[in-house]
Amino acid sequence: MIGIGVIGYGYWGPNLARCISEAERSELASIADFSPAARKRAASRYPAARIEENWQTLVSDPRVDAVVVATPTRWHFEIALAALRSGKHVLIEKPMASSSREAAILIEEADRRGLTLMVDHTFVYTGAVQKIRSLITDGAVGDVYYYDSTRINLGLFQSDVNVIWDLAVHDLAIMDFVIDARPLAVSATGAGHIPGSPENMAHITLYLEGGATAHLNVNWLAPVKIRRTLIGGSQRMIVYDDVEPSEKVKVYDRGVSIAEESGSTTKPDEIHRMLLNYRMGDVWVPQLSVKEALLTEIEHFVTCIENSKKPLTGGTSGHRVVTLLEGATQSLKRRGYPVELAEMKAAS
Repeated sequence: MIGIGVIGYGYWGPNLARCISEAERSELASIADFSPAARKRAASRYPAARIEENWQTLVSDPRVDAVVVATPTRWHFEIALAALRSGKHVLIEKPMASSSREAAILIEEADRRGLTLMVDHTFVYTGAVQKIRSLITDGAVGDVYYYDSTRINLGLFQSDVNVIWDLAVHDLAIMDFVIDARPLAVSATGAGHIPGSPENMAHITLYLEGGATAHLNVNWLAPVKIRRTLIGGSQRMIVYDDVEPSEKVKVYDRGVSIAEESGSTTKPDEIHRMLLNYRMGDVWVPQLSVKEALLTEIEHFVTCIENSKKPLTGGTSGHRVVTLLEGATQSLKRRGYPVELAEMKAAS
């Protein structure tokens, strides 16, 4: 059994603790939180687990083989680095760190010690995103032309990160998993309308290898909750609606193709005329796994620890996502001026 400790029992920590307690081959060994109310809730729910006030005590506990960090982003680096230096495997809630430099240090530390470092990009472990990945890699979609996402709702307003770091991080992680083409540049615009709060709405554009583009619309100040993504390809198109209770993924056999038709003129310099053909085929709904994504993720974390495997959402993917968040933030401050990611990498 892998003994796992959870640091942070606020918004997401209880979900992580529950899945750790339910997963095979893992044991919820300890929970740490500075809040007396949170500790009281944790003790009532998990009487067999040690309940700590200080996360340092949890990290030094010999019963703890792995640490799950579910704190505000500003604490991720310090806690994760201390855990790795104590020989613990680490799973970090998204985003991985506050900067790509911090993320790189965590990756180096984990690699040097032969430890598993994984990022809690939960959507990657959903049946919907797993199916989308297989549709793209199997060639059913063809060449990917665009990724267009709307992720909006009313709240929850964050105090330590803006809406890009809170909501756009999900789509960046999904894109990193389902699309092999890497972003070359990023542009972002946005605004904050609540005094004392960071930007609460933003529009992000990413320019990918091969000419594809991605557009992300994120907003904390919307009257409705929308979680909808369109992925357009040369063969088929995908609509992914996470709010849908059952038919979350729909595949459309629709698109545009180019056909060549010879002209009737006999002029020797005649060229072929290019015609557009519109394809309006069937729509089908693939069967998806209904297993809880977070439970799947925890079991994957345990498997990676036991077999020294690289996680689907390991440190390198977490680093790429944080780099995109940094680039979008830089562009946001420059009113949408595109930030070249290669230049960011060279500067670091």
